[in-house]
Amino acid sequence: MQNGNVFSSLKDKVVIVTGGTRGIGFETVQAFLAQGSKVALFGSREETVAQALEKLAVINPSYTVRGYHPDLSNPEEIEKTVSEIKREFGGIDVLINNAGVSDNCSIYDYERDHFNDVMTINLRSVFEMSKAVAPIMRDKKKGVILNTSSMVSLYAQRIGSAYPTSKFAVNGLTKSLARELGKDGIRVNAVAPGIIETDMVAALDQNTVKSLASGIPLQILGKPQDIANAFLFLASDMSSYITGAVISVDGGFVG
Repeated sequence: MQNGNVFSSLKDKVVIVTGGTRGIGFETVQAFLAQGSKVALFGSREETVAQALEKLAVINPSYTVRGYHPDLSNPEEIEKTVSEIKREFGGIDVLINNAGVSDNCSIYDYERDHFNDVMTINLRSVFEMSKAVAPIMRDKKKGVILNTSSMVSLYAQRIGSAYPTSKFAVNGLTKSLARELGKDGIRVNAVAPGIIETDMVAALDQNTVKSLASGIPLQILGKPQDIANAFLFLASDMSSYITGAVISVDGGFVG
């Protein structure tokens, strides 16, 4: 620990954040950059990546951040992009698998392609990204893989089975990879956010928001920074003996 900063171990670390152009992902990118990390920001489209980079340049022009937009359903594109990041930054220390899509479609209306799309982004991309970075981390005998899960991975939801199914699977993948990769010095954990003040929640009327908050023991919604802080902790040396965990950040909602 240096200069009283509990996250000083993150300085100059190379961090990949998928789904980094908005919401929790963008907040996470900012949080790591503020600690002196070098960030590879992933987004689904070139234009949204460019917009995110422009915002970050306004916040702090000295940030070391690069943008990428690989197709996370394409293993070859993932491998190519990860190799490019390794060449440009000299390695990869932290992978945050945050890209994801939600859904609330009834099983009566599901089309198989839709179910498969949710699984591809929420689960398959986590596996493929982890597969691509693990050998790089193994060579250094140190690395951290963090996955964005969800509170519904712990108790499901009333409608829309694909999303919680994918997140249940992310939890299983997290725990399995933690057991497999521990011998290589790689820690693997997940964060399960609760109801967070993202664009989706901001679009709701105030009565709905109050109703959501009333079911949370802390009586408030979470903020993207709350999830980013959890990622900072789990990526830092402060959590060096934590692996295979799924940590709820939900104001006590799951309980």
